[in-house]
Amino acid sequence: MMIRSYTEVNKLKTFLERYEYLKLNSSVGETTFGFDRYINQRFYTSKKWTRVRDIVILRDNGCDLGIKDNEIFGKIFIHHMNPISLEELEEENPKILEPEFLITVSHKTHLAIHYGDQNLLPIPPIERKTGDTCLW
Repeated sequence: MMIRSYTEVNKLKTFLERYEYLKLNSSVGETTFGFDRYINQRFYTSKKWTRVRDIVILRDNGCDLGIKDNEIFGKIFIHHMNPISLEELEEENPKILEPEFLITVSHKTHLAIHYGDQNLLPIPPIERKTGDTCLW
């Protein structure tokens, strides 16, 4: 299993390169924590997580996949680049709070990463050019 890191993803300059590096190819409806989801939710409301979340958002300037000028307008998600397990949550493994393994993403990008579906990625604005609004 490949260990993904912020150091490595930061070497990739384009949004698509970063997406390809991070995508997981899970299936919709695939069980992650099942009946133990309360453990997952307890973690994401903890003070430790909130502190690390704020650090990652500041580091990435609130930008999708940490790419400058790719601001997130809406809810900001923090993605674990390496999926976490129930055991890691129960044991409070320090790596699940390590910014080196976290990145800021938008909701659509987060879904695209988990399901490996590039069609879910946000559509970048069309670059305007001189004369492109001419009606004839």
